[in-house]
Amino acid sequence: MRVLLTGAYGQLGRSLLDRVPAAWVLLACGSAELDITDRAAVERVVKKFRPDVILNAAAYTAVDKAETDRVRAMKVNAIGPENLALAARDVGARLIHISTDYVFDGSKKTPYLESDQPCPINFYGLSKWEGEKRVFAVLPQAIVIRTSWVFSEYGSNFVKTMLRLAATRTELSVVNDQVGCPTYAGDLAMAMIALASAEQAQGIYHYCGDVAVSWCEFAQAIFVVTQQDTVVKGISSGQYPTAAVRPLNSVMNCTRLQEAGVTPSDWQACLLLARLSLSSVFTPPEPGVKVLH
Repeated sequence: MRVLLTGAYGQLGRSLLDRVPAAWVLLACGSAELDITDRAAVERVVKKFRPDVILNAAAYTAVDKAETDRVRAMKVNAIGPENLALAARDVGARLIHISTDYVFDGSKKTPYLESDQPCPINFYGLSKWEGEKRVFAVLPQAIVIRTSWVFSEYGSNFVKTMLRLAATRTELSVVNDQVGCPTYAGDLAMAMIALASAEQAQGIYHYCGDVAVSWCEFAQAIFVVTQQDTVVKGISSGQYPTAAVRPLNSVMNCTRLQEAGVTPSDWQACLLLARLSLSSVFTPPEPGVKVLH
């Protein structure tokens, strides 16, 4: 199977590169090699490589910065995916695109289903929802995976932030009234790989961790695993104002993907597995994996 991976050097892209099936012929592109907001460039690469599947791991993920950097956020999270969908349609390729739990407003008291109506309360969520709509408008058979609270050995994420802060502080204050599901990027990568091989799969799927926690509880779990004595104090969202408002509940129901044979991310086991010294060193792709330069 010929697979084009965009956003290859973000934490999800790198996690995918670590797990590429040997049977894949992969073209991995970072943003420097392929800017998905450039429609002509996307068309040129896709027509030349002619992938069977496009995996879009490229995204603008700076939630607070998106409130003021709106043009760039919309280009990367909405126009870029639309460009990929158009190119995929032209060559008959399938597209798997990543979205977010932040398309929801957090007012629901139970886990969100794929059929629940999005209602984002920050611009990041709005840009991702717009991306979903544009993808399906062009390619109704596309796959969109909504995920949440992603962490990994790579890039910037909540786990690394907590460990960095704990290096110089004995006590941290972390929001305890926002609840969601941490997701290990390696597990998300495996879910994408599974769906890439499932020819009948289409539509929206939710994929996230199997246990919901607050950010405060997530931080506490991190320090238990890393055996640090850092004290974590819970505070309200109102005590920690941010540029972007976050949903109080962004827990998602993953039953639809489970019925397709993909289990939710066991994020607690992954914390134990990684020990979350979380090396930022990038391991080059194995021989046979083509990276576009």
